Amino acid sequence: MILAAGMGSRYGGLKQVDPIGPSGETILDYSVFDAIRAGFGKVVFIIRKDIENDFKEIFINRLQKHIEIDWVFQETSILPEGYTAPEGRVKPWGTGHAVLMAAGKINEPFAVINADDFYGYDAFKTITDFFSSQEATGSTDYAMVAYELQNTLSDFGTVSRGDCATDEEGWLLSVTERTQIERVNGKIVYRDNDGRETQLKDNTPVSMNFWGFTPDFFDHLKKQFIEFIKANNDNLKSEFYIPTVVDQLIKNNLKKVKVLSNSGQWFGITYKEDKPLVISKLNDLIAKGHYPSNLWKD
Repeated sequence: MILAAGMGSRYGGLKQVDPIGPSGETILDYSVFDAIRAGFGKVVFIIRKDIENDFKEIFINRLQKHIEIDWVFQETSILPEGYTAPEGRVKPWGTGHAVLMAAGKINEPFAVINADDFYGYDAFKTITDFFSSQEATGSTDYAMVAYELQNTLSDFGTVSRGDCATDEEGWLLSVTERTQIERVNGKIVYRDNDGRETQLKDNTPVSMNFWGFTPDFFDHLKKQFIEFIKANNDNLKSEFYIPTVVDQLIKNNLKKVKVLSNSGQWFGITYKEDKPLVISKLNDLIAKGHYPSNLWKD
């Protein structure tokens, strides 16, 4: 599942369709390419209705030759029966709501990623290996592919990350969404809603929204989203995050989540100024033979 409905307000446009590869590929193209190589057989996109035509023209026609494709819409008006969005609500309800839109489309273990993050092949292989081990044991645990915080920052502004705490065996104890993280005077800090700064370690494991779930996650999502709507329906900027849902499941002993490390390289585009660095890193990987210069050449 690829989350591609973000408004891209900080970036100033639709990051999802911005070419960064030598043959016009987007970050999303590289994610699908890596997913296919790692063994995935289907992709479900979460998009907005107003970008459907552009999305079809740019992605669907070329990708459906290589993997099964489907898509659903995330709109602020799509809520559980009996609930309506408040007047003036423009901001999407968040990543948890986005995943919920695919309920009924997915009936097998699935991964969730962002459209504008480059995760690297190793991350996809790590999650498919996890799914294989789950199938072998009959387990229904969840998973998260983690990255070190120091490798996920932008030089051009703050970022949002899921701050993860784990036990000695690598099971997730908690994940807390930090929404204003940046490096200040050589130290990584985040600011809370009151402007207070707290330092974070460079090697803090963080969530980049690369999750592995079983289909029962949709039931948990719906239940928690209804509770969220009841408490936050009048807040026009409130968001329902995947990490918040996962954190509650862990605290209530309803689910276990394995934190998976990987040796791949993450990079992404949060701000327009990030793009040249992403292109440079990608060209290095192409030069080293990790990717062809034209991903979808027939």
